Amino acid sequence: MYRRLLKPLKTNSFFLFGARGTGKSTLLSELFSPDETLVIDLLKPEMLAPLQANPAELSRILAQSRKPWCIIDEIQKLPQLLDIVHSHIESGGLKFALTGSSARKLKRDSANLLAGRAFLYKLFPLTHLELGADFDLESALRFGTMAKIFKLSSQREKISFLRSYTEVYLKEEILVEQIIRNVPPFRRFLEVAAAQDTEIINYAAIARDIRSDPKSVASYYSILEDTLLGFFLEPYHTSIRKRQRSSPKFYWFDTGVRRLLSGTGDIPVVARSFEYGSLFESFVINEIHRLLTYAERSFRLSFIRVENNQEVDLVVERAGMPTALIEIKSTSSVNDSHTRSVERFMKDVAGAVGYVFSLDNIPKKINSVVCLHWIDGLKELGIEFPE
Repeated sequence: MYRRLLKPLKTNSFFLFGARGTGKSTLLSELFSPDETLVIDLLKPEMLAPLQANPAELSRILAQSRKPWCIIDEIQKLPQLLDIVHSHIESGGLKFALTGSSARKLKRDSANLLAGRAFLYKLFPLTHLELGADFDLESALRFGTMAKIFKLSSQREKISFLRSYTEVYLKEEILVEQIIRNVPPFRRFLEVAAAQDTEIINYAAIARDIRSDPKSVASYYSILEDTLLGFFLEPYHTSIRKRQRSSPKFYWFDTGVRRLLSGTGDIPVVARSFEYGSLFESFVINEIHRLLTYAERSFRLSFIRVENNQEVDLVVERAGMPTALIEIKSTSSVNDSHTRSVERFMKDVAGAVGYVFSLDNIPKKINSVVCLHWIDGLKELGIEFPE
């Protein structure tokens, strides 16, 4: 059984955001006992319909409950409830845990986000630390690390789960909530965007591929970010990086979902292939993003690529620590050809430390670049988790 790294504080109301299937309800069931929580699940029509008809009904329900906590699942389904939640928080005596798998509707409807009266937490697919002995890199690259995957035994079951997940998620989160109106271009966009995970976004080229326009493509990426299906990695910006390309990269939140959407979900991942290297980069960057988020560290992630295509996969700016320049390679034998880009840019970033994270089990230092197995590399970043 895995143990989640995220430990929400029970001293204050909080939001818990995460894509469908990341285990938000399971986490809350472990955090709270049934006798201390009133649960309102807005995915259940019998709970959603009366509150849609009369949001003030929530106050009556809360008045009848003598429990100290109220959990409202999928709060984006009915953002009007947040005004009532706000009022009850202000009056004291009751705390709320509010889950959501989309920030899109909350933003669109200018929802009351409680003005700092509720803490904000994010939940992601499982990390290698949470999986412990159950972690297997090849499986993680092929099927991802959504919690449900580890309850399934066969490859066929895992592929079927990922296929149904993408179809249901598209239907329920994107179509039912009417985030978009024109469905065919968006479906084509999902396939193209998944295939271009880890690459710099070329809005015009994608628009041509899906027979749309760059503005729509930009809005589609925004939808992916707001529905927590991935995150942007922006170019590193200092005065010395003016030559750098200005478009961001986009990283899907789970390699299994990415593969299914790109049309490769039902075939094995081949070691030393281009896809393997891209999946490994995506996985490691997601791990760093997840672990830093859980550790509640002040950080900024970015990348470097200049006009002659010299690049560094990841720049990690950490408060109180040197900036880390990280190249991610799926090789099992690192040599000086893998360290050149990092070494080149270390001269331009004051006080930076350089790394190559790879599958090489032998730690080494090539010139000024430290080369580590990726698991040891994550430890080297000094990520510690709050008690």
